[in-house]
Amino acid sequence: MKIYTRTGDTGETSLFGGRRVPKDALRIESAGTVDELNSAIGVCRALNPRREIGKILEQIQEDLFALGADLATPGKTARRPKRIARSDIARLERQIDLFDSGLSPLRNFILPGGSAAASMIHFARTVCRRAERLVVRLARDEKIGEFPVIYLNRLSDLLFVLARSENARTRSAETKWVPRK
Repeated sequence: MKIYTRTGDTGETSLFGGRRVPKDALRIESAGTVDELNSAIGVCRALNPRREIGKILEQIQEDLFALGADLATPGKTARRPKRIARSDIARLERQIDLFDSGLSPLRNFILPGGSAAASMIHFARTVCRRAERLVVRLARDEKIGEFPVIYLNRLSDLLFVLARSENARTRSAETKWVPRK
């Protein structure tokens, strides 16, 4: 099987089920940004965070493949991809609570940064927020699954907590944001 198909040379691509759409359609932009987030999470994993965080990030990557397939499957098709479920969101919430319980409470906003792994997790969080904004727009215009927006919202919270946890593990200082006067 060849990697190139030439079917996208006119600026269109296929959704699951075969319907052709422009490559800049909001549905494709949403799925593409979820794919970008998945790649950013891969970079996070390559920076060798704590083993437990690495395993969570791997599970997130699996979730994001399912989410991308979900977004690329409009309307009714004969086969439905695995969809993000309430249980996936509950898992993220448990992980947020677990990691947050071991952190000092925040009294200020902090600047994204710290160790290389934590900094990249913060970056992935910003890509997640962009994906969330696109999926919110998509949900206004088209029918999508019940949980993608909620999942992305919780995921950005989890990524924030994981970045802080990784900084705590490496004893990397968190820089407080001090507003200019």
